[in-house]
Amino acid sequence: MRHYFERFQILIYFASICVAGVFAVWVPSAVRLASAISPALAVMLFVTFLQVPITRIRRALPDRRFLGALLIANFVAIPLLVSVLIPLVGENTLLRLGVLMVLLTPCIDYVVTFSHIGRADARLLLMSTPVLLVVQMLLLPVYLSVLSEVDVGELIRPGPFVSAFVWLIAVPLGLAALVQGAAVRCTSVQRCSAFLGALPVPATAAVLFIVVASMLPRLGDGMAVALQAVPLYVVFAAVAPGVGWLVARLFRLEAGEERAVAFSAATRNSLVILPLAMAVPGAIPILPAVIVAQTMVELLASLVYMQAIPGIGAGR
Repeated sequence: MRHYFERFQILIYFASICVAGVFAVWVPSAVRLASAISPALAVMLFVTFLQVPITRIRRALPDRRFLGALLIANFVAIPLLVSVLIPLVGENTLLRLGVLMVLLTPCIDYVVTFSHIGRADARLLLMSTPVLLVVQMLLLPVYLSVLSEVDVGELIRPGPFVSAFVWLIAVPLGLAALVQGAAVRCTSVQRCSAFLGALPVPATAAVLFIVVASMLPRLGDGMAVALQAVPLYVVFAAVAPGVGWLVARLFRLEAGEERAVAFSAATRNSLVILPLAMAVPGAIPILPAVIVAQTMVELLASLVYMQAIPGIGAGR
């Protein structure tokens, strides 16, 4: 079952988005689903964490070269790329803010599944997700202060970021560790864990459904503004994997590690950043529309990534 989910995941995601669009049109109360975004994200990350034994994650922690390459790619090279691209979206303050928020934050969820299919070292990437979230929480306000024209101190507060780390990383990771520990001693828990470990793709599809169904009725004119960012997203999707690969090469990583850094550099944290963007005063409808537009471009680009990135280091 897991194999089929992963093989057809992009089609599943787009089907979920289409169904959510129809649902949003026919059910006006769909906007109330917004309160379910964070719980659904937590479930998605929990079943994602179940895929990799937590003990192996602990053993992977001393791999400083991989972690160094991952951090340099996402928090030095990619911000430099974004600083070059951001003038392309014009002077709309909320449009620029939305683009910056989504492009400066590396993915911590479905990138693990994408990288697994793309023959990358998904275990090392999964191990790094708490580090990626903590660093982006610390650096995002700094980057926004430098690259945007808004008073970041008035818009970006630490509370939502701390809450995101606790409920989207610490709690799901801790529960996954407990389940894996219990599975060693109990056959029933082992079967349950194996079943849940096959659900990252359906869980991600559920998150996409909730996001689109709850956000679409609110977007309105925001989509017209968001379309201005699409050319930038396309350029980013084309260039970012190469940026990640070049950084990985400088660190002399193994082929699977190079692919993981390339996937991470290309894949952004749109699903997790959306609730944080919604907390910005006056965010609706522009910020959600800008972030959802990036998700659409990224899903299409991921079809290419999963075919092209496995070629990195194939001769070694």
